[in-house]
Amino acid sequence: MAEVTHPRETFELEAQEAAETAFEDARARGRLHHAWLLTGPEGVGKASFAYRAARLLLGAPRDPTYGVLGADPEHPVSRQVAVRAHPDLMTIEREGPDGKPRKVIPVDDVRRLSEFFSKSPASAPHRVAIVDAADDLNVNAANALLKTLEEPPPRGVLLMVCHAPGRLLPTIRSRCRRLAFSPLPLDAAASFVRERLAVNEEEALRLAKMARGAPGKALSLAETNALALDDAAREILSDLPGLDETRALSLADRFKGGEGQAQFNLLMDRLAERVHAFSLDRVAMGAGSLDPWARAWETLQRLPREVEGLNLDRTDALFAALRELRQAARP
Repeated sequence: MAEVTHPRETFELEAQEAAETAFEDARARGRLHHAWLLTGPEGVGKASFAYRAARLLLGAPRDPTYGVLGADPEHPVSRQVAVRAHPDLMTIEREGPDGKPRKVIPVDDVRRLSEFFSKSPASAPHRVAIVDAADDLNVNAANALLKTLEEPPPRGVLLMVCHAPGRLLPTIRSRCRRLAFSPLPLDAAASFVRERLAVNEEEALRLAKMARGAPGKALSLAETNALALDDAAREILSDLPGLDETRALSLADRFKGGEGQAQFNLLMDRLAERVHAFSLDRVAMGAGSLDPWARAWETLQRLPREVEGLNLDRTDALFAALRELRQAARP
């Protein structure tokens, strides 16, 4: 599988011309808002857009071959952005100084925005800050961000990636101009995947469906062996009410180590998605009560949060989910 490229090193963006044109029109008319809320499902290109806009605001020359907000990848500004070395660009993200993801973006990171925007640009027309993602701000960090929004910097632009704007403080939303980003049609998302990964048409379409048309998320799913976990979910459900304990223990081995939580979450997601589809089929056929399946679906939805939040044993949680599924499948 190909490695997923970070948005700061990505120079192409699929099917988001409407958002890019709206941003460019505002800039060209001298009506560039100081804060932009980039909304839409995870993996549709919001962070890539933010870095594309940032390059132009920081002075990189345009390159129309890369689209509306395309910039020359070889220009010094583009290179500085790619290696996180531009003095007029600040990024706030969940990844900590050690390169490891944190549970939230802490308030101290956001407080640095005020000092950053209080200074004039060092070498560019603007100072630009990117928050990726605003969903990851803790309560204190969100309040600190609001203070920055209440005092717009004269030549500063804040670009905020947001997957679920409804969770943000209304006062934050009201001070931003919103740009909406939509998923691609499934066939377009599948083509995007096939162009970048060594997968066949059927696998590419499965990844596109899992990602609900979000091309970036489809690539991330491929990198985390989502197809194998989806196959495992299908096999588990096809065996019900039986249980292959050897297979279950083999799956549990995936939940160890630093990536274990993500693998556990992904298996629960694939099981929940397949249970949902199965339940819809039962409704269409008018077959029996769905209450046991609804309880199983709720368990699959709930377990990832509980396991991570309460530091529960992932193997125990897996077998708890499997017991719920077996109970639902019994006549």
